[in-house]
Amino acid sequence: GRHVLEWHVDETLDVLGAETELTSALSNLLTNAVRYTPDGGTITVRWEREADGGARYSVQDTGIGIPARHLPRLTERFYRVDRGRSRAVGGTGLGLAITKHIAMRHDAELLISSEQGKGSVFALRFPPDRVAVEAAA
Repeated sequence: GRHVLEWHVDETLDVLGAETELTSALSNLLTNAVRYTPDGGTITVRWEREADGGARYSVQDTGIGIPARHLPRLTERFYRVDRGRSRAVGGTGLGLAITKHIAMRHDAELLISSEQGKGSVFALRFPPDRVAVEAAA
């Protein structure tokens, strides 16, 4: 599909953890945004320092949104909001379950907010002790 991608990235911000796992978790969130945002929609990716010294990676989209009743179950293995679309949209129904597991292994929290018809925000919030401190020059 064709989307507008906006990037707001603090390139000085590093998080401590297993690189392959974290790459998988971050890419899962972006892949979902692309998958569920209609052509022409906007996807905004942010990687920023939080006021308490933690870090937050978020993917906001202008996609189809998710009905509130489904939000608590999104991280269950194989759970699908719309089973009828699963073949057309693709995926296994494991992405968010894996992302939540990786988040827990890194002391992070997976945060999900969504409004049907307006889009969603999926974020990983890392605590301050997971943020790398730059060595003194």
